[in-house]
Amino acid sequence: MKPYRGTAIATGVFFLVAAIAAVAALALYQPALADPEYVLGAGADTRVLLGGFLEVVLAASVVGTAVALHPVLQRQNPGIALGYVCGRLLEAAVIVVGIVSVLALVTLRRERTGDEDGALLAVARALVAVHDWTFLIGPGLVIGVNSLLLAHLVHRARLAPRWITVLGLVGGPLVFASSTAVLLGLYEQVSTWGFLAALPVAAWEVSFAVRLLAKGFTPPAGERTAAAGAPHAAAAAARVR
Repeated sequence: MKPYRGTAIATGVFFLVAAIAAVAALALYQPALADPEYVLGAGADTRVLLGGFLEVVLAASVVGTAVALHPVLQRQNPGIALGYVCGRLLEAAVIVVGIVSVLALVTLRRERTGDEDGALLAVARALVAVHDWTFLIGPGLVIGVNSLLLAHLVHRARLAPRWITVLGLVGGPLVFASSTAVLLGLYEQVSTWGFLAALPVAAWEVSFAVRLLAKGFTPPAGERTAAAGAPHAAAAAARVR
């Protein structure tokens, strides 16, 4: 699908930027989440703020994947394609809410007077809890649905090899089920089970992105047949002339 080569490149870039930004951002602002007394200490403001910026980049990239893919996906099923856009918008919004709660910790630490440490700790724990819930809902429940919708459309249209789309078709429901289990208290999100459940979705997004960057979308069978027959048709027409 050469007319959509630019779309494929843009989508691949958005997916890879989102994956890199997500990992880097969490690593940068982790001290604010892991240390209950972050708001009372010297803090690591620069790295937390940089992590917040990368989370905004992540949210923008999440929306970018949906917007870039929409012209291609709506040819297969306009309703599901629109649902994917809405789902990615919701995912991005949840991510932004989570990172705002983390950035609020920096404000609390900077404006600390020393006379209200107990109250600051209570508010800080509440803000961390908000982040943890958004982390479960956005990159957990919502991304599970979004991955399934996209993988279904790509698989149905055969826009990528089957082995790639199967990762999304399996990974989407798996991460959704795992997030539901965490929601019900069956195990922690940061656990071996949570990590294993998230692997197929991560593999789906990265492999799909690399495929788009390297080769673009796989042309539908009809277009491949027409393209293969074009030289023979041209040769036959030349002989007739």
